[in-house]
Formats: sequence, C-alpha cells, structure tokens
Amino acid sequence: MSTHPVSTLRNVVLLGHSSVGKTSLADLLIYKAGVSRRLGSPEQGTSFLDIDDEEKQLHHSVTWHLCHFERGGARINLIDAPGLPDFVGQVVGAMRAAETALIAVDAHRGVELDTRKSFQHAGNAGLARMVVINKCDCDHSHLPELMDSLREHFGSACVLLNVPIVSGADFTGVVSTVDPPASSPPGAVFDPLEIHREVMDRAVESDEDLMLRYLDDEPISLAERQAAIARAVAVGNLIPVFCTCVKSDIGVDDLADAIAAFAPSPESLPRYVLKGEDEIPIEPNPFGPLVAQVVKTRIDPFVSRMSYLRIYSGTLKKDASIHVVQGGRDVRVHQLIDVQGGAYEPVEEAGPGEIVAVVKLDDLHTGNTLTDGSDDVRMPPLAFPKPMIGLAVEPKSRADQAKIATALHKIEEEDPTFVVHHEHQTHELVMEGMSELHLQVVQNRLHEREKVDIITHEPKIPYRETITAASEGSYRHKKQSGGSGQFAEVHMRLSPCPRGIVPAEWFIRERFDGMREYHYDPEMNFAFVDCISGGSIPNQFIPAVEKGVREQMQQGVLAGYPVQDVVVELFFGKYHSVDSNEMAFRIAARTCFRELFAKAKPALLEPLVGVEITVPAASIGDVSGDLSSRRGRMEGMEDIPGDYTAIHAKAPLVEMMTYARILSGITGGQGSFTMELSHYEPVPAIEQHRILNGNGNGGGNGNGKEKEAAASRS
Repeated sequence: MSTHPVSTLRNVVLLGHSSVGKTSLADLLIYKAGVSRRLGSPEQGTSFLDIDDEEKQLHHSVTWHLCHFERGGARINLIDAPGLPDFVGQVVGAMRAAETALIAVDAHRGVELDTRKSFQHAGNAGLARMVVINKCDCDHSHLPELMDSLREHFGSACVLLNVPIVSGADFTGVVSTVDPPASSPPGAVFDPLEIHREVMDRAVESDEDLMLRYLDDEPISLAERQAAIARAVAVGNLIPVFCTCVKSDIGVDDLADAIAAFAPSPESLPRYVLKGEDEIPIEPNPFGPLVAQVVKTRIDPFVSRMSYLRIYSGTLKKDASIHVVQGGRDVRVHQLIDVQGGAYEPVEEAGPGEIVAVVKLDDLHTGNTLTDGSDDVRMPPLAFPKPMIGLAVEPKSRADQAKIATALHKIEEEDPTFVVHHEHQTHELVMEGMSELHLQVVQNRLHEREKVDIITHEPKIPYRETITAASEGSYRHKKQSGGSGQFAEVHMRLSPCPRGIVPAEWFIRERFDGMREYHYDPEMNFAFVDCISGGSIPNQFIPAVEKGVREQMQQGVLAGYPVQDVVVELFFGKYHSVDSNEMAFRIAARTCFRELFAKAKPALLEPLVGVEITVPAASIGDVSGDLSSRRGRMEGMEDIPGDYTAIHAKAPLVEMMTYARILSGITGGQGSFTMELSHYEPVPAIEQHRILNGNGNGGGNGNGKEKEAAASRS
C-alpha cells in the first residue's frame, strides 16, 4: 500500500444505539466492495469485524474495529464502534480518528438515548454528521414521524438524501433527492422534488455565488450540487439522512456512494495541536512535521501489543525514529501495519489522514502524541468517562496470584475506562468499570486470554472518622526494665477543623495561644499546631509527636477508618534527659490522641457522591422516589431535548453501589447516570450503630435486596 492522497480519504465512525445493525451494515459494505468473500453475520458469530471471542459470544461489539474499502475514487476507512453504553469509552478514540460520524437509527425504535448521546459526542468532537435509518422494512416504521423526531433531537439540518418507495414490510427501494426524477415514483413516501428543494436550500448556504444562481433558477449541474452538499456537510449546515435495509440490501449502495462523495476528507475539517496553552492549526501535509496520536491499544494474542495511530501531519515510515511527547522518549517503528478487520498487512509508510498500527512498542499508550521531535506540540488529550462500578478482586488460587497484576495491567492498557487500584484504607484490590457487564467481560477476558481466575465482591465503603466537640488532656508514657527506659509526657487539645478554611487566616495566634508553627494537610483537613513554650518538650521530639498522631489517625479509633477534620494542639509536655526518645513520644502521642478522641463526641463520616441521572420524563417520579429512599437529596432538574430530564442529586456512595441495575429496571433500560465523589458527611445515628456493630458493608439501609427485586419486577 502506498500513501493515499489526503483528498481521497474518508474516515468514518459508525455510532448509535446497540442492535441497530451497525456491524451488519459494515459487513455488507466491505462484502459488496470485495474485501470479504462471504457476508458476515454478528448473530451467527461470523462477522468480519467482531473478531474477539467476547463479541462472538455477546453478538455485540465491545471495542472498535477498523476496515477499509474503495468507492467512487475514495478510500473509506470505516470504524465500527460499540453501541452498548457499557463500552462507551471505546467511542472516544474512534471519534478522534475520524472526520465523519455516521449515526445509525432503528426505523421502528427511533432516536434512543444512546443514539442521542452519540450525536452529541460527535458534535462536541467537531465531526461532520450523517444519519442512516436502518430496518426501513419494519412493519411499524413510520418515516414522517421519525423525520420529525430526528429534527427535534438533531436539528432542522437533517434532510433526506433518498426517500423510500413504500415504507414498512413492502419497502422495495429508494429514490435520490440529490438527482431526483422528473416526477415522483408511485409509492414514494415523500415527493423527491420537494425534498430536493430542502437539500439545495441547505447546500447553497455556504456558497454565495451558487446561492444567487439557485435563487435565479439557473441550472446547477450534478457535480456542482454534490460539491455544494459536501461543503454543507463539512460545516454542519446539512446533516444527510439515508434510508436503508441492510437485511435486504436496499439503499446501501446509495449510502456508500454518498460517503465517498459527501463525507469530508481530512483536508476539509480543521485540526489543532496544543503548544503550551495555545491552539495552533495543523495542516494534513505529507511533507510537514510528523504529528500522530495513539487512538487505541490492543493486546492481540498473536501479534502482541498493537498501537493504532491516526496521522494528522507528515509521513510515518517503517524503521523511523519517533518522539513520544508524553514520555519524552524516542522509539523506533520496526513494523507498520495496515489493519483490515482481523487481518494485518505490513506497509512501508502512511501519510496524513491514515490510520495504521505499530507493534511491540511498550512505551506507547492510548492518547500519546507522536512527533518527529522538530516542535514541542501535542494533540489535545482524549477525555474518557470515569468508571462508576467497582468490584473488589481476589485471585482464585496461588497460581492466579502470581499472574493477576500483569493480566489486569494488560486490560487497563487496552481499555482507558477500566481502572485497577489498591485501596489503602480497606486493603483491597479494586477494579472499576462502566457497568456490571463491562466488568463481566473483563473477567471473561482474564479467564480466556490470560488464564487467570478471580473472585469478586462488593468493595468496602471508605468511611472516615471525626470529632464533633473539643477535648483536652494528657498522657504519660513511662517504661523501666533495666538500663535505659522510656519516658514521654504530652498535653494536647483536640477540636473540629471546619471545612473550607483558608489556613493562613485560620491558624493565627489570636485563635491558638502560643502557636509557634502549624502543619496543614488539605486532603484530610487536619492540622498539627505546635504551641510548646519554655522547652517543655525539646524541639527534636516534636516531629515524633506529630508522627504518632498521624499514625493513630490513619489507623482510626472508632472502627479502624482514617480520621479527618481535626486540629491537634500540642501545648505542654515533659521529658527525661536520659529516658526520653522519639519512640517514647510517638507512643505517648498515639495513646493521648486515642483517649482524647473518645472524649470528643466521635462520629463516623460516609462518602457522598454527586449524581447526574438522565431519564425519560415519564420516569421522573419513580426515579426521584427511589432516590429519596436511598437518602439522596435532589438539587435540581433540567429538561433535555427528546423528552428526557437530567436530575442532579447527592447521595451516599453505599446506596449507589448497585444503582446501575436499579435504574435500568425502573426506566426499562432508558436511564443512565454519572457520579463522582463530592464530600464526606456524618452517618445517621442508626446507620452508625449498624456499621460499628458489623452489620453489612457499611451503612446501607438494609433494604437493598428488596429494592433490587422491586426494580427487576418493574
């Protein structure tokens, strides 16, 4: 393969809700182009693009796959992205590699939640957008209503570039609205000539000379119309809509021709790199400086580590040395690969606009910018959604223990929405993903590919401890057992430390009498204040006192959880010239803190999360009622186009651990949510009693099973 001229490239990502036929459409396009000798089927596990074992078992894509074919003088790089929201992280890299998003819609189900989200994400990424309505042979499809819905959700720029001849089960073909016939064919759902005027009204907006000719009823050639449509698509004035039935192969040739003619090339959409804090435009010049980005990492069981690159400027050649901006290292590309589904072909070079893979380069990670080192620029970072569902992980056997860290790290490299971390507070290894299905796929991959088996359970809740009153006291540590002994005496005050203080304004001598200095920890909102006077404790022992306090805070007092929101004042003490040492003062400080903490009305704190829940308007009452039963607090709502509502709330983390399946049950799979840690608040007394007495995983209201059962029944 030689480098393709930039003007002939079309990078298109297939997006939309699951089960609308995206992969089947891609299979048919490459089959008709002669790339595949047989027509694949996701349902039968024979798709050209669903190449992973998990995809064949689920009959759904779990990662994006790349294929390419020739059409109308253009090379079309087609990216088939997952439709399930569980794997939405894969869509981020896929969109960065493309200029056009082809949004697939089911003719019967219409614009679904994830379809709307795909459209919005593509717009935010600056992509041109097209819509394909599949399954137009469905008995219950009604195109006029569906077009009204498309315009309501996606805007008035949505215009049909072909119209069906008879809709529903009798759907037999389509007729063009770009080059319409002189009269409307019998059975056409819309008049092609009438739709043609809508197309031209949109197309000529970005060309003043053409607009004047159009308004004067001068003839405009087909080539001029097509060029005008391509410009309008690139700037977003026109969102072409196509009617197809992949199962019967109706309208698919029209769609392929339209992609070749109207989808923008890499020259048609502006791209930017970051230099410092400034955005600088970059041209897709094959002779310019190299700029590329890693848009996907794949651990192939046969080829090993593969890094998919989108090239934006310059030409990448085999055996070239490239600079990894984020790591500051230079690496050599020994192999450059053209990817065609699950097949790989070595190539010598690739230019701007192309998507290729390099292998066995461990220094490359998804999102990395690659250059030739001639300029200090980088591509904008890829913004992946945060994983929301966590499971604590344990190896099933001793043999699994030896391999689990490496195996999990491989999956982390492939999937930026999968995160593994060690929770130091609960001493658990926790893996986090987008959903229960997402984590189940991870477990299957560990078993099948890495030969590692794990045991999972809900992670413990990271509670905290604090005090609600002040206390004061002392402790003397004295130990004598022959020879040098141990002696230390400390006098301390404990008081609550308010949240949101400005340390320089709060820790002043007017408030803390005799203060010499203070050390403030913003993460735990803790301050150690040195108020020693007269040398009652020598300076060399004061750090040991602070260390002892911090050690006890980390271990907790009430139930073994870290302590926060506390001020500790050390204001007096005693020492012995022979028996005093750092260890003695650490022990005295720990014991004194423990005793004073118990006198200061201690309380347990629980983590609260900020939640944004997107639901159909009809489900607001059920969702808000369920949220209240989870001790959630509504903070506001906003309407979203398409009869959806976004609910903003705060709720205890313990109540949201299984919320994904609950929300799905309440909304019939139409709801979604995001959450992130907000702050800590005191646990209600009844919940604190439950936690301290070891009932459950910390403060649940005891009816989680009943809620799940009710949600599943609904």
